[in-house]
Amino acid sequence: MDELTLYIANKNYSSWSFRPWIAMTAAGVPFREVLIPFDNPAGNPKFKDISPTGRVPVLHHGNVRVWESLAIIEYVAELFPEKRIWPEPAAERAVARSISMEMLSGFRALRNACPMNIRRPKGRLDLAEDVKAGVDADVARILAMWKELLERSGGPFLFGEFCGADAMFAPVINRFAAYELVMDAAVLDYMAAVRGHPAWKSWETAALAEPWIVPEDEV
Repeated sequence: MDELTLYIANKNYSSWSFRPWIAMTAAGVPFREVLIPFDNPAGNPKFKDISPTGRVPVLHHGNVRVWESLAIIEYVAELFPEKRIWPEPAAERAVARSISMEMLSGFRALRNACPMNIRRPKGRLDLAEDVKAGVDADVARILAMWKELLERSGGPFLFGEFCGADAMFAPVINRFAAYELVMDAAVLDYMAAVRGHPAWKSWETAALAEPWIVPEDEV
């Protein structure tokens, strides 16, 4: 099999890169990582040389190019079915994919107001009323979703074992922790389980060591 190469951006900030990286790493999928930092508002012109969209992440596999976080996770799951990146039961797999798609298409208030930032010291933001209302609504929906799944699975992850859905929400866990957005004990236990995963720790260590600062993500 041709080597898998995953192109990513800054580990401190790039939520989109984080998702396929942690999914593949947690599952034990072999791949080569290439980090191309974005250090200006327009990203990095080098992205256009490797990605059809001019953005990362993008996965190279021989002549195949796969972009968008969830598409990369799906492609790798098909290449390595034995890694069980998605839950095995069909019904659970469908739910895991549904909430992953909801992550892609929704929660814009949370994502816009609270950028992923691994290095950020914990602390709440002073948000405008309309922005806060949107963030609160996003947080409430995610909490309801997570609590239902954790009650059903028994934890420690959304579907029992770490899977693609946990990977898709990994940047949200950083946001919830960094901006102190949740107090629910069950959710905090889930967040601690994800943040304690060796794949998370590996990403976090590298993120903390990065020299690049992106001012617009330093809220």
